[in-house]
Amino acid sequence: MSDLKNIKNYDYSLEKIFPEAADFLPLKGTDYVEIYVGNAKQSAHFYKAAFGFQSLAYAGLETGTKDKTSYVLIQDKIKLVLTSSMNPESDINLHLTQHGDGVKVIALWVDDATKAFEETTKRGAKPYMQPTKEEDENGYVVRSGIHTYGDTVHIFVERSNYKGDFLPGFEKWESTYNPEATGLRYIDHMVGNVDWNEMNTWAEFYKNVMGFANLITFDDKDISTKYTALMSKVMTNGNGRIKFPINEPAEGVKKSQIEEYIDFYKGAGCQHIAVATNDIEHTVREMTNRGVEFLYVPGTYYDTVGDRVGEIEEDMNKLKELGIMVDRDEEGYLLQIFTKPVEDRPTMFFEIIQRKGAQSFGKGNFQALFESIEAEQARRGTL
Repeated sequence: MSDLKNIKNYDYSLEKIFPEAADFLPLKGTDYVEIYVGNAKQSAHFYKAAFGFQSLAYAGLETGTKDKTSYVLIQDKIKLVLTSSMNPESDINLHLTQHGDGVKVIALWVDDATKAFEETTKRGAKPYMQPTKEEDENGYVVRSGIHTYGDTVHIFVERSNYKGDFLPGFEKWESTYNPEATGLRYIDHMVGNVDWNEMNTWAEFYKNVMGFANLITFDDKDISTKYTALMSKVMTNGNGRIKFPINEPAEGVKKSQIEEYIDFYKGAGCQHIAVATNDIEHTVREMTNRGVEFLYVPGTYYDTVGDRVGEIEEDMNKLKELGIMVDRDEEGYLLQIFTKPVEDRPTMFFEIIQRKGAQSFGKGNFQALFESIEAEQARRGTL
């Protein structure tokens, strides 16, 4: 992690540390994440009630959209779009039949969506959406898009000339039910699971097509237990605001979490969304009280974690009570916890993370985390 010693906060610059992170594709942040779901209305209620999201915008029959319904939720800088189809033979329903509920769009905020499309497609990206100007009385947005791993796509969103709540075609979603936020602030990173021997292919895609750099690499010696293993490369854009770890399976005695995901998702896809908070104890306690289920961390983990991470501000007994893990790197420490899958298939889940200076991804917690995941796999009969 010595390459990270000059990084001090979230909005840092990596161009000098990683000169190969060519910023021909300047990304300002994550604009929104669109999840295809079987019932958008009910899913929206779940994310509001359990995660503390609030109503932002809506598109459906009442707004003139006849083929699908979308609810947009917001919490601080995070926007989730939950979309269902009205047409049983639509691409959305084909996606749901194949994958179940899951991330379809990782939208990236840019200054120039046309240039972003041109720069990526000329470097080999497969087009998904030609640059399109969408407008209403609030101005206009330009969007374009490219395919990535599996059926996941990136949409580039240029919205500097738009004053509406979300996008043209959406109206403000007025709701009497807006529970208190749980303290989620922004998307820290999003993890993609790909099949055997595809990690390097997609790491090269992000390097060559999107100008990303390899921030960290974990091999099967870093990420393994008695039974399973995986490998991962963390790719980051030039300013460090977008980070995409790419995981692939590795040989093990039993079926790894990556293999389980690929089996049930029927291909590559977004495994989890890591969302940041400034007070993880409050966030986790609130989410637990609202019904969110988190992975169980063996109590023995806390017998030695203090020796490994040193002094921290939090009370270790409270962290143990909530199941929050701790890890340290050269810049500081982080606290993290993982939900169980948020749908019936054991596929997509969320990570809650609080960074106290650390810029790493919890390598010291991998053993305990994966043993927890393996315990869930054993209960499902998929280990």
